[in-house]
Amino acid sequence: MLGTFTFHNPTKLYFGENALEGLFKELPKYGKTVQLIYGGGSLKKNGVYDAVTEILRKCGKTVVEDGGVMPNPTVEKLKEGVRIARENRVDLLLAVGGGSCCDYAKAVAVSVHCDEDPWEKYFVRYENPSCEIVPVGCVLTMAGTGSEMNNCAVITNDAQKLKIGKVFDERVNPKFSILNPIFTYTLPMRQTVSGVYDIFSHICEQYFSGTDNNVSDALSEALMRSVVDASLTVIHNPENYEARSNIMWAATWALNNLIGCGKTQDWTVHALGQALGAYTDATHGLTLAAVSLPYYRLVLPYGLSKFVRFAREVWRIDPTGKTDSEIAEAGLCAMQDWMKEIGVAVSMRDLGATENMIEGIADATLLSEGAGYHTLTRDEVIEILKESF
Repeated sequence: MLGTFTFHNPTKLYFGENALEGLFKELPKYGKTVQLIYGGGSLKKNGVYDAVTEILRKCGKTVVEDGGVMPNPTVEKLKEGVRIARENRVDLLLAVGGGSCCDYAKAVAVSVHCDEDPWEKYFVRYENPSCEIVPVGCVLTMAGTGSEMNNCAVITNDAQKLKIGKVFDERVNPKFSILNPIFTYTLPMRQTVSGVYDIFSHICEQYFSGTDNNVSDALSEALMRSVVDASLTVIHNPENYEARSNIMWAATWALNNLIGCGKTQDWTVHALGQALGAYTDATHGLTLAAVSLPYYRLVLPYGLSKFVRFAREVWRIDPTGKTDSEIAEAGLCAMQDWMKEIGVAVSMRDLGATENMIEGIADATLLSEGAGYHTLTRDEVIEILKESF
């Protein structure tokens, strides 16, 4: 049944080979000083950094650099970004990179004028900002998180071994995002497939939920099929523009709130994966891959009809002569085969986890009650982690 909802997404997108020209339209809307947020040195090697800074120069902007954003942005890095923004009174935060840079920019945006500890206010108490928010723009160089068109940010507290995602209100959405699939060509394949699985997992979290509706679920199935097909192309031909475009566009629609409309949504895989990431600092999409199959096999009996639909509609499993349980399991086996073919991790051990981390990871797994087909007990969390290990 379709639940009650309000859908509004204020982010403006520029998509395609000439998308970067959108900066000429957007930059004049903001003040003079831009905090340029990016990760490592690859941005300077692939030419994107030079292209962006040249446009900033032509638009008369003063650029304040904030590089070194890590794959799992930390509280310490957040404090550094806030300090840079305050000292320079920045007018726009421009994130150039993947989802981590976009997430980090949004966390900085709500923290610059916050008179409390941002970690406590936003990531512990889950409050929305009551202060001025610095506007954010994004230039995407990696597809996966959907952060370019949503109001989410994930920050890691190394000292507390916690990695927490906060869904803010729509004021935190990027004002604009630039999506050029060519910018993803030079990504290492490990990062590419990590992003691919992140997309797939975002869709699954909304698809396998306590409520169903045919429109949202049919959209999800189409997105999943597109991601699978494009990923199988891109692992053999990294510069296939059509495949890269489909992956980038699917990533945006997988987590811009559309396909979750009217559904409770699950997000247990993300809770497990983020806890694993807090202990291993592994790439987000790979942590999700490592825990997904044990989780879905555990909850399958509670949502059997949906897993049957998943098998038939996404993986084209022939139901002839099979029970519902056999159809559902065949779907998960097909999913596992695909994961292995594209090269994502299917074990925590592959990500550097050790057996003595399991209890701590279980304690760091922040679960929501009643969102999916079954709320896990702590013993079940440990069972899943052991299966993954």
